[in-house]
Amino acid sequence: MAAIIQVKNLFKSYWRNNLEIPVLHDLTLEVEEGEFLALMGPSGSGKTTLLNLIAGIDRPTRGEVNVVGTDIAKLGESALAKWRSSNVGFVFQFYNLIPVLTAFENVELPLLLTKLSKAERKKHVETALSIVGLGDRMSHYPKQLSGGQEQRVAIARAIVTDPSLLVADEPTGDLDRKSAEEILILMDRLNKEFKKTIVMVTHDPHAAQKASRQLHLEKGDLV
Repeated sequence: MAAIIQVKNLFKSYWRNNLEIPVLHDLTLEVEEGEFLALMGPSGSGKTTLLNLIAGIDRPTRGEVNVVGTDIAKLGESALAKWRSSNVGFVFQFYNLIPVLTAFENVELPLLLTKLSKAERKKHVETALSIVGLGDRMSHYPKQLSGGQEQRVAIARAIVTDPSLLVADEPTGDLDRKSAEEILILMDRLNKEFKKTIVMVTHDPHAAQKASRQLHLEKGDLV
């Protein structure tokens, strides 16, 4: 399999007043196409920072971040935004659904930036919601759904553009055990059946067991 993510000598720091605070120390990492990778480590170890750099949400201080054939560290803001919308689906701990929009409308949001017709958008949204098992909840608002269902709507939104890469930051962190298990089964299916490459940040060893590989970060270093 070809590598879909190649990170080389990645260094990331933030400045607080006149103090430079290193977060990631010259990391090198490869993720193969179709892999399901779990990033683990204690709070403050740099997991989410690494995920955000891979997804093009944040920029490295130095080093290469080559994802889906593009060195995204070299892209300008508008080119990076366009690259993200075409290549990456995002799943967050707290769903980030818009309360005044239905499940259908929430999932449709990323497609409004594309050139798809209304009929094509409808087909994509219905497919994504049926994949996550919510074909019968399209007209429901977030407040009418359980936490697990809200996260499934968020996953449908993440996959509706058919991205090469799914990034998930603690996707089960706000769910009860039963709902969390359903989300993990869904992500496993997206990986195996739909061949999605997934990078998931989690502190939960049970969640990490669903991944095909686990990596541990400790104070900005892979261990």
